[in-house]
Order: sequence, then C-alpha cells, then structure tokens
Amino acid sequence: MNIKQQIITHSENETENFAAQFAQTLPRGTVVALDGDLGAGKTVFSRGFARGLGITEPVSSPTYTIVQEYPLPDSKGMLYHLDLYRIENSISALAFGVDEFLKDLESIALVEWPERISDILPPAVTTVKIRHLTDNEREITILEEACS
Repeated sequence: MNIKQQIITHSENETENFAAQFAQTLPRGTVVALDGDLGAGKTVFSRGFARGLGITEPVSSPTYTIVQEYPLPDSKGMLYHLDLYRIENSISALAFGVDEFLKDLESIALVEWPERISDILPPAVTTVKIRHLTDNEREITILEEACS
C-alpha cells in the first residue's frame, strides 16, 4: 500500500473540488474504491469526481439502485458509480453483474463499500479513504495498492 496523496478538506465544496481534480488524473479502466463510514462524504466526493470527468447531470447515491451510469463526454466510456451497501458479498454482486462494470477498460468505476467484493476487485485498485474529522472536515487519503 502506497500513499499517493493526503489532504484535509474543510467543506463539501473543498471535497468536491479535490475530487474533481483527482478524477482528471485517472486513465480509463481505473477502479476507484471509496472507503469510509456512513456519512463520511463518499457521495460528496462522487459528485465532485463526476464533475471532474465532465459530467453535468446531478449525481446521487445509488444505494437503492446499486449502480448509476453516467456517459463520459467525448468518449464511449461511462462513469459507473456503484454503491454496494445493500450487497452482502461478491456472490450477490456477481449475480447482479457487477464484474462487468469493473472490467470495462473504456470507463471508470467508483465503488462505495468495496470491502464487500474485495475478492473480485481487479488486481490494481486506487483506494480513496475518507475519514470524518469534524462536521465539516474530512481527511482524504489516496492509496495505490494491489488487491489479492
């Protein structure tokens, strides 16, 4: 596990702006694992991340739909925003077809609650850990790691 970057943001706006800048650095085919407790700011991060990729439509948490798909501008790829909170394990995820979103080399997958499918994540994943410090402050750590 290698820490690429660490920052403390002081507002939702700062979190979104950081996520937007971060998204612009990633190649297509990247899987981003969002790690954080309920209320840590994963959806706020996701909104900024999507904006950084040029997505202008509203971004919300896909907790009940499991996945939201957003076309990437000027590309045939997609941003797949997966929320696996309601998925028990990788067997349930595979039945839902989650592996197809993780394998799409033209797209980017943003995965909330990735620990539920750790055994089927691709070999290389970029992990974003979001830790709630105060009502407004978040510690965001970007890790490059290989999954086993």
